[in-house]
Amino acid sequence: MRKRVVVAVVVALLGLVPGQASAATQVKVLQLNICHSGLADCFTGDRVMTKVKSVIASVKPQVLSVNEACSGDVEPLRAELGAARTKFVAAQRADGTPVKCTNGQDYGNIVMVVDALAGGAGVSGKFSAQDSSNEKRVWACLPAGKLSACATHLSAKDGSVALAQCEELMSRAVEYAKTAPTVVAGDLNLRYGGSPDAQDCNRGGFYRKGDGDLQHIFASTNLTFTGSSKIDMAGSTDHPAWLITTSAP
Repeated sequence: MRKRVVVAVVVALLGLVPGQASAATQVKVLQLNICHSGLADCFTGDRVMTKVKSVIASVKPQVLSVNEACSGDVEPLRAELGAARTKFVAAQRADGTPVKCTNGQDYGNIVMVVDALAGGAGVSGKFSAQDSSNEKRVWACLPAGKLSACATHLSAKDGSVALAQCEELMSRAVEYAKTAPTVVAGDLNLRYGGSPDAQDCNRGGFYRKGDGDLQHIFASTNLTFTGSSKIDMAGSTDHPAWLITTSAP
């Protein structure tokens, strides 16, 4: 009798029920285009950083993808997110030098994954397909953790190039998904039902959730989709924040 009582107490303390599986892990993915370079008409100065930090504090995402950022934005956003692995990649000029924000910092994309899910060092690269503009598009990924994540911002000039870039990154994501749940997020400059169609970029083993415009998140099917929402950025940038919520086994 005493042995059964001890076992029951241990089970109660651990919050376990015999035969019950452990609870799934909630994974929120937040996609942002913050227009912070100073080069575009949508630039609102540091007002966007104040708004972005408030959104991060409210949403508390596990994965953060940010487009049109400056390299100096990484640390303020990571500090708001909390302990996280980060990777910044600068867009490139035709000569291979980084595109610059008007403040002199490198301009590009950020991906962050909270430490509880993150793996090793990030990787980045330039797409094989490029349009004729002087901004060569790039990608950044944080692979090999309990979850892999990638961020990108695709060609705004040529839809067929944007689709080819998307397909290239999704080929990488498919490989990551063989070992861990995987997400890809970004301003793809492609629309669902458009020509070309953002859905044409999707791969087996993944699903796509878009904001009704140019921002999309792809997630491997072992991340169960539970909801999505657009978050008003109060005029601080020309894109809403795009959030999807999933659960991981």
